[in-house]
Order: sequence, then C-alpha cells, then structure tokens
Amino acid sequence: MSSAIEQLASNINFSTFKKAEDLKKRILFTLAALVVYRVGTYIPLPGINPQIIQEFVSSNAGGILGILDMFSGGSIGRMTIFALNIMPYISSSIIVQLMTSISPHLESLKKEGEVGRRKLNQYTRYGTVLLAMVQSYGISAGLEKIQGATGMAVLDPGFMFRLCTVVTLTGGTLFIMWLGEQITSRGIGNGISLVIYAGIVANLPHAVISTFELGRQGALSAGVILGILIMIAVVIGYVVFMERAQRKILIQYPKRQVAVNMPAVAQTTHLPLKLNSAGVIPPIFASSLLLLPATISGFGGAGSQDSVLGYIGTIFAHGHPVYMTCFAALIIFFAFFYTALMFNPNETAENLRKAGNYIPGVRPGTATANYLDYVLTRLTVVGALYLASICLIPELILSRWTLPFYFGGTTILIVVSVTMETITQIQSHLLAHQYEGLIKKAKAKGRM
Repeated sequence: MSSAIEQLASNINFSTFKKAEDLKKRILFTLAALVVYRVGTYIPLPGINPQIIQEFVSSNAGGILGILDMFSGGSIGRMTIFALNIMPYISSSIIVQLMTSISPHLESLKKEGEVGRRKLNQYTRYGTVLLAMVQSYGISAGLEKIQGATGMAVLDPGFMFRLCTVVTLTGGTLFIMWLGEQITSRGIGNGISLVIYAGIVANLPHAVISTFELGRQGALSAGVILGILIMIAVVIGYVVFMERAQRKILIQYPKRQVAVNMPAVAQTTHLPLKLNSAGVIPPIFASSLLLLPATISGFGGAGSQDSVLGYIGTIFAHGHPVYMTCFAALIIFFAFFYTALMFNPNETAENLRKAGNYIPGVRPGTATANYLDYVLTRLTVVGALYLASICLIPELILSRWTLPFYFGGTTILIVVSVTMETITQIQSHLLAHQYEGLIKKAKAKGRM
C-alpha cells in the first residue's frame, strides 16, 4: 500500500505546476539570474586583445586552461570579467572544510548549528576575496607576457592594467558568488552548482553542431557518431543509477506512549548513506593535479620528446596508460579522503546515543561507530570504483577518436547531479503545494 506522500506525488501533473505560483516565480528568477551570468561571460576585460588570448587558450586547451575554460562557459577563452568564475569560492569552501578537521576553533563552530555555519560562511567569503585577488594578479601578470602574431595580448601593460584587472576579476567573482546565493534563497536549486552547470551546458549546442559538421565532411563516420550518442546515453543512465543508490541503515527510536490505553510503540527511521558520498570533488581534484604537468610542459615550450618536459608532457597526455593509471588512483584516494572528511562515524554514533536512538543488533557508542565506519568503507570502495570508471570511459573514447568537444566524466557528473537535484527540489515544492491545497480544503469543509 502506497504512503500519503507517494499518493500525492502520483497526483502531480502539469495543472498542479500551473497552480504553484511561488514555484513559477522561483523558476523565472533562476532563469533570469542565469541569463545575467551568461551576459557577463561575454563582456571582455578592459585593455586586452581578445583574439590573441583566444589563440593562446586554444593552443593550451589540453592543460588546465582547457578545463577551466569549460567550467567557466568560455569566459577564459574570451577573457571576460567573469574569467575567474566561481572557482575561488569553491577552493575557499574546500579549504575551510579541510581546516574544520584541523583547527579546534573551526571544529567547534561547525557544531554550533546555524550561528556557527554563518561564521564559517563568512570565513569562506574572506577566503574567496583573498584567493580571487591573488589569482587575478597572476592572470594580469601572465597576460602581459602573452604575445601573438599580431602583437601583445595587453594593449597598455603596467601597474594600472594590473590594478584594473585585479579589481574587475575579483568583483566578477564576488558578483557570481552573490548571484549564486540569491538563486539558492530566492530561486530553485543550488545557485553555485547551477552557475557551473550553466557554463558547461552553454557549450553543448556548439559541440553538437561541430560533431554533425565533421560527420557531413566525412571526418567522422555515421557509425562513430551513432556510437558516441549511444555511449553518452548509457553513461548518463549509469550515473543516474549510481547517484541514486544508497544504503539505508535502520535506526530504532525508544518506545513512546502514543495514547493512554495503548501499548508503547517503538518507532523506526533510516539513516541514508549514499554510494557516492564524495560527489564530483575527487574527479575535479584528480584532473587538476594531473593537468599540471601537461600545462607546465606546454608553458615550458617543450617541443621535443627527448627533453624532460617533453617526456612528462607525453606520458601525462590524455589516453596514455600512465595518465589513466594515475587518474584512477587519485580519484580513489580523494574519494576516501573526502568521504572521511564529510562523514564522521564517531560523531554520528555519539549523536544517536545522546538522542536515545540505536541501530538494532549494535551496541551504542564505539560499536555503532565501528559499524558505521565498516558500512561506509564498503560503500566508498564501490563509489570510488564507480567514479574511476565513469571518468576513464570518456578518456578511452578521446584516445581513440578526436572529438570537437570535451567529453569528460566530471562534466557528466556535474550535469546529471545538478539536474537530479533541481528536479528533486521542484518536486518538493509541488508536494508542499499539494499539502497546502489539502489543508485549505480541510479547513473549508470544517467551516461548512
């Protein structure tokens, strides 16, 4: 027999969506905010030659610049005011999370609830400003050294250009951070995730058109294009299945007296542990570390494989066995590391003991912590192998065929995860609207 929530969910249709005025306002606000973000990715940085920068980024597309340009929706290739995108904020968030496991002060703030969370968010914003200023200064200094066939990338290098670049890029990052927070509070979905999602999805139409254009010219056969489309569909289905997979641990509440002449009833709930608790962090960290050698090799001008930089650039190129082996190893390592950082079995076991809850068949305290650690370790093994496989499959494709777009496991994970999260929030709003309708009907019947 289906529950009340399942019955409400089955009644959700297009007419229910039309009546949910608050949800429609949230969706429209989210779309408007993303349009503003996309407009900003086309406003160039003052005092530069965009054509020379575009040529430089295209020649180094195999390094970190290519990945960052993909996440920024092409902002780096066009060197716009949003070139840093939201990456300083993400880096600052990760640093603060890492510091909570090292600093006793930050760890105590983490346990203080809403007040502590606001304080940590404030530290994250301060870190974002600092990282954005450092990175923007590095970009301004690097831009002054870029020289193309028609001249320099910077029209008037010097102190004023660097100061203008630092202020502009830092301000662009802070604006995107504010825009993401507004989407989270007044829109639908996670604002920061949707900003990255919009940057990735914005390049999809160009990628599809370029692929079919290569097929029309004969560079890619119809069978190869069809195989790529089937592979993408299979990978997306695989990601959806694994991202929804979770282990539900039964939690028993103490027996409570429901009514006067009724026996005490023991209530139960579940503690859900996701198969992939680390999310997309392990592939992002692993790819960033592995792209450093290729980027350094490219900047070093290693044109010969006999040189050290040339050899490093060769073995860490996409599709090389050394690159793929290190990629998988780093993904597995970061999956365990970030999962251990995000979920503390001892803290969870202590919270259950204080609330009087317990896992049936497991003693409270240390035994519960050991049990949770055992279950989470087994889940993380499967989750880490899943992340490694989802990132290596595209690498194998890229090593066999040259595609006009970056088909990466990280991008698929981000797109699918954000899509699922946003759809879930939309369904939650629709369910809340259904509940409000039922309450209003009940009140109307009570007045009659």
